[in-house]
Amino acid sequence: MRLLKLVGPGDFNLVQVPTHNDLPYTILSHTWTPGQEVTYQELVSGRGKSKTGYKKIQFCGEQATKDGYLYFWVDTCCIDKTNPAELSTAINSMFRWYRNAKKCYVYLADVSIPGDEVDIQANQSTWEEAFRRSRWFTRGWTLQELVAPAIVEFFSKECKRLGDRMSLETPIHEITGIRTKALQGNSISDFSIDERRGWAAQRQTTEEEDLVYCLLGLCEVSMPAIYGEGKEAALKRFQMTVRGFLNSSEQRDLEDSKTPFIVPFERNPNFTGREFQLAKLEKELSKQGQTTKLAITGLGGVGKTQLVLELVYRVRDKHKSRSIIWIPATNIESLHQAYLDVAQKLCIPGWEDKKVDVKQLVQEYLSKESTRQWLLVFDNADDINMWISQSSRLIDYLPKSEHGCVVFTTRDRKTAVKLAKNNIVEVPEMEETVATQLLQKCLVNPDLVKNRPDTEALLTELTYLPLAIVQAAAYINENRIGLSDYLSLLAVQEEDVIDLLSGEFEDDGRYHNIKNPVATTWLISFEQIRQRDLLAADYLSFMACIDLKDIPQSLLPAGPSRKKEIDAIGTLDAYSFITKRSADRALDLHRLVYLATRNWLRKQELITQWTEKAITRLEEVFPDDDHQNRRIWRIYLPHVQSVLKSDICKDLESRSKLAWRFGMCLLEDGRYNEAEKQIVEAYKTDKRVLSQEHPDTLTSMGNLALTYQYQGRWKEAEDLGVQVIETMKRVLGQEHPDTLMSMANLAATYQNQGRWKEAEDLGVQVIETRKRVLGQEHPDTLMSMATLAAT
Repeated sequence: MRLLKLVGPGDFNLVQVPTHNDLPYTILSHTWTPGQEVTYQELVSGRGKSKTGYKKIQFCGEQATKDGYLYFWVDTCCIDKTNPAELSTAINSMFRWYRNAKKCYVYLADVSIPGDEVDIQANQSTWEEAFRRSRWFTRGWTLQELVAPAIVEFFSKECKRLGDRMSLETPIHEITGIRTKALQGNSISDFSIDERRGWAAQRQTTEEEDLVYCLLGLCEVSMPAIYGEGKEAALKRFQMTVRGFLNSSEQRDLEDSKTPFIVPFERNPNFTGREFQLAKLEKELSKQGQTTKLAITGLGGVGKTQLVLELVYRVRDKHKSRSIIWIPATNIESLHQAYLDVAQKLCIPGWEDKKVDVKQLVQEYLSKESTRQWLLVFDNADDINMWISQSSRLIDYLPKSEHGCVVFTTRDRKTAVKLAKNNIVEVPEMEETVATQLLQKCLVNPDLVKNRPDTEALLTELTYLPLAIVQAAAYINENRIGLSDYLSLLAVQEEDVIDLLSGEFEDDGRYHNIKNPVATTWLISFEQIRQRDLLAADYLSFMACIDLKDIPQSLLPAGPSRKKEIDAIGTLDAYSFITKRSADRALDLHRLVYLATRNWLRKQELITQWTEKAITRLEEVFPDDDHQNRRIWRIYLPHVQSVLKSDICKDLESRSKLAWRFGMCLLEDGRYNEAEKQIVEAYKTDKRVLSQEHPDTLTSMGNLALTYQYQGRWKEAEDLGVQVIETMKRVLGQEHPDTLMSMANLAATYQNQGRWKEAEDLGVQVIETRKRVLGQEHPDTLMSMATLAAT
């Protein structure tokens, strides 16, 4: 839990406290104004002070001070809502947080007290009508904020106290229909679940799922928040959870619902066939006595991920006590982030320690004899080097337990054999009957498949691949055309498609067995998207220049309006070009679509233009190496790494800045060798583009010297550090802050080598200069003094 701590008049900082803390704090209740609330990121970065929501934060802090409290909590900025796991935890903790608060301040933005009225309570008639009409009483989340706290005080728009829940008990009861006993602080358990749900019946929320989630604390239950599941699905989960209070059988269901099910995708309602493969997989899963390893392999687009997705949902239905964990293994960054999320959701002690190896934590947790049965899925394990190379050796982190099973999906059969030996399940092309069923399920007009000749011809052209069938059906549905119409488009486009994908596409090496008709399906859809939704086409071009997995929607360039953005993403989703993750709202771009789009961009001579746009956008959103930005930079790391791997736009100034920032974040993460590569690139670019003695070039040199120091390469660190200092003295001056920082870093290099006298002499020089230039109490001065004290 984060709290805001008062550190001075009108000045406050965010502090992290244990969830079981007993610090006295106050809490704010209010209604949100779209676009005007200060987010966690804005508060951390010092932005958002011009927003109207910042005044509410100030008000809460000032009122807390008046009441003698040092800490306070405001939902808009104390929760990082870009972190799905943190948001879900907050939703399930919200009632407790409000209940534990010493006071709750309700800020009513639509209740105004004009003039300098002194005795507000005595003149209640002047504002009571506005109070009764306040939007605050209509919102879902404010219900628990009304009944949970011990003391609830109401304030006007001008921050004037109107009264508290006790003094305003009668109008509040009349407005809400809540019994006065509940308003007087009686235990929430004294009221039936149905009555508590009735209190929220007429309330509203922005997200439809919140109509259910806002009841969790009131009904004394918890469940994961899954935005995107819809109100009905959320309500079903909620009802299932609540039934646990009724009898022992339903209590067992409640316990089963707590079993970890960490899967980023919802069940596919159109899944068809594959019963032979599913039966084989389920048989293998039933084996005991050792850790079972299975690998599912097959052509890209054949449905490996969908097969495993159906498997895990069947396993959950049959074995409710079996934990299921899904980890994307596309690259080391996304895999590491997934491990972090898993460790957090499993509540493994130590997961928050940035120095700990979370992969080992998860391995040890699942390897314990006390851990119940589990199924661990590694999806898209295509890069064998991640698993067996000396630098990573992910295969050494696989848990071992007779209660567990590990399943891999991969395009590469060789990788499958290395990971699972002979326990391989191959996914072939669909048989005609099953492919027909899939097409029928996906069509708005299922009667179209009754034309057998056209159906057979279409499936033959699409080579019976599920992805191609789904894409074709989406096009047919969208344009309300028949199968013969789509077949005619295939015939017209065939020559252009073969020409487009004949060279570079097949030279990639991994997809040499891919048949051209599949690419034809993608190109038809792509050309249609370009004609009908230019923003969708732009998004596709943009995504083809970054990493194809785990693309946060916040990374996409802004469209003309939010509606246009949603429409564009919806268009790409409709053609199955992307997959929208229900858990974290990230997007996955299919690999073949990715390669085909890049190939198209090259032929249109647009690859440089879109790569530059991607670099520019990443340079805008990628944060600095402040440790508070760690989760944000880890989200963007795979995409930064992707653009920096390319030789395109080598001399772009924003690329150099991005490489430098990327390197510093890697440095902060302790990934020194990777950091060195990026910082060297930034230094070389600055040197080539700006000059050897440009301040930015000198900064890059200083960071490189610091990297050498972290790597224990003392001689190189010293030599480069001395060079930087001498140049900075000449170019920037003896007393420039950057010069002093470089001197301090060199002193640290001496200290790490045990050269105490040299470290002390240089440290004293830095301190004396900083005292004179920056002041006795400047943070840099104090840091230098602390470092010298440790020498």
